[in-house]
Amino acid sequence: MWHVYAHIMSVMGRRLQLLLDQERYDRVAAEAQRSGRSVAAVIREAIDLRFESSHRERRAAAAANLVRLAALARARADDSSGPGEGSVALDEAYAAELERKLATR
Repeated sequence: MWHVYAHIMSVMGRRLQLLLDQERYDRVAAEAQRSGRSVAAVIREAIDLRFESSHRERRAAAAANLVRLAALARARADDSSGPGEGSVALDEAYAAELERKLATR
């Protein structure tokens, strides 16, 4: 059993003691039971959702690059299909939706 603990500590790296009021603990414990996870796993997930990680920052940067690429494609596209009906209109709608989603993060 010691080797399992040592492995977990080598992966996680830090131990944290956290004091919660009863209402917060009950909410976290209920989610842990509902999802079949530990209370600690639920708290780690909450931290990951609240605070940006470098992985999420890289994903956001990649999405921003896609928006720029879509704009370049729109600028170079052959708009022979008519207004509002072709791939250019779809590309514009897609790029606008990506920009909206990026702005809400």
